[in-house]
Amino acid sequence: MSLATASSRAREGIDAPPVTVETHLSSGLPSLSIVGMPETAVRESKDRVRSAIINSRLEFPLGRITVNLAPADLPKTGGRFDLAIALTLLSASGQITGDSLQTYELIGELGLNGELRPIKGVLPAALACRDSGKTLLLPASNCDEAALVDGLNFFGANSLLEVCAHLSGQQSLNTTTTRSRPERLKSADLAEVRGQQLGKRALEIAATGGHSLLLIGPPGAGKTMLASRMIGLLPPLTDHEALETAVVQSVSHAGMNPQTWSQRPFHAPHHTASAVALVGGGQPPAPGEISLAHNGVLFLDELPEFNRAVLESLREPLESGTIRISRAGHQAEFPARFQLIAAMNPCPCGHAGNPSGNCRCTPDQIHRYRNRLSGPLLDRIDMHVELPPISYDELAIDQPPTETSQQVAIRVATTQQRQIARGNKLNAHLGTREIEHHCQTEVAGQQLLATAVDKLGLSARAYHRILKLARTIADLDNQATIAERHLAEAISFRVLDRHRH
Repeated sequence: MSLATASSRAREGIDAPPVTVETHLSSGLPSLSIVGMPETAVRESKDRVRSAIINSRLEFPLGRITVNLAPADLPKTGGRFDLAIALTLLSASGQITGDSLQTYELIGELGLNGELRPIKGVLPAALACRDSGKTLLLPASNCDEAALVDGLNFFGANSLLEVCAHLSGQQSLNTTTTRSRPERLKSADLAEVRGQQLGKRALEIAATGGHSLLLIGPPGAGKTMLASRMIGLLPPLTDHEALETAVVQSVSHAGMNPQTWSQRPFHAPHHTASAVALVGGGQPPAPGEISLAHNGVLFLDELPEFNRAVLESLREPLESGTIRISRAGHQAEFPARFQLIAAMNPCPCGHAGNPSGNCRCTPDQIHRYRNRLSGPLLDRIDMHVELPPISYDELAIDQPPTETSQQVAIRVATTQQRQIARGNKLNAHLGTREIEHHCQTEVAGQQLLATAVDKLGLSARAYHRILKLARTIADLDNQATIAERHLAEAISFRVLDRHRH
């Protein structure tokens, strides 16, 4: 048979579109050409495949060889098609039967000695393969990742020769890998944070409703300590959320770690990070920090030190929960439903408002410093909390113990369950119609909110975010209706709005 076909999967964002690998042998001078929008790594596969076949003691066919990767208008990247190209070559030359390839999808990169090397982005391919009803053949090193997909039939191999033996019925491949969910990693405890009761309260509210949070305070006030303890307050990921997060990690430059695939991510990029590092990009587009923090926490310390254009790129994903990256010839959409926690000093020196009077910044310097953050970005952050300096009494060793992360996490989980039962989502993600339906307020509360909107000049977005925040505070209080005290506390978390007016 001079024509053979096999199925494989490309990589496009977090999707794995199907690719049909067609190989045709014809008479003529020996040559091998690959068509179908192959990029450099794919074009180089002809040399890898030739050496792998020869070093596996198989016969590399002579003549004119044409390999087509269909559909032709889909860009193909990486070495993931090596295995499919090699097997269609062997099938077209009669060394293995063509029928044996029809029930499989093949992905894997070949070494020159015929070994199968791991590739990135296996998880989306495994999910798509399961839905197609076929069996996945992939490198043994990727089996732990493929095992995360329930209902997937797959085999892992270490070399091209092992795959050929399996397809010829000489020696079957065995897959003994089972899906495992690692135990939750122990995180830093909230009880270790001295003082800062307002900060702890804000952290609990933010964790309960999925709200974004900006901590403002002098150096050493505990901003980073509080932020690093957010993960310990959040419930474990559901299986669906864990798989969503793992898919993003699978297609990232770092790849996925099967030992931590079910943990909530916590990402804290340095303030020198570029827009591409934060939102993603490259050729082909890869996810950035905001997508890698999907279903977890993104912590931005020293917020005004970030490039303003970088921060402005957060505005869309904070609203939509997704980010779409467009490059020449490539488009990709990644999920980015992260919980933002940011921290900043109150002024350039960090001591504005300190009773010690150490601040030497002029009002103009403080104004310019805070103006590094645009109004539209701050409008999208639900809570702005000012943290005072820690006093000596709060640092004393003999202070009574405060609540642990585990105690607070129980309240958070219980309250989140009420939110899910009521609206099938956390309060921070409620839409306009859902706000009208779920955020019923008392008459006194409506009057207080009307006064706040008038005096502070709040935008419609800020108005809705205050209502959602008050709904979370009422939920923590186990109240069906939002009371005046709940709205008063929610309004108090708009510190920067008050400063601007």
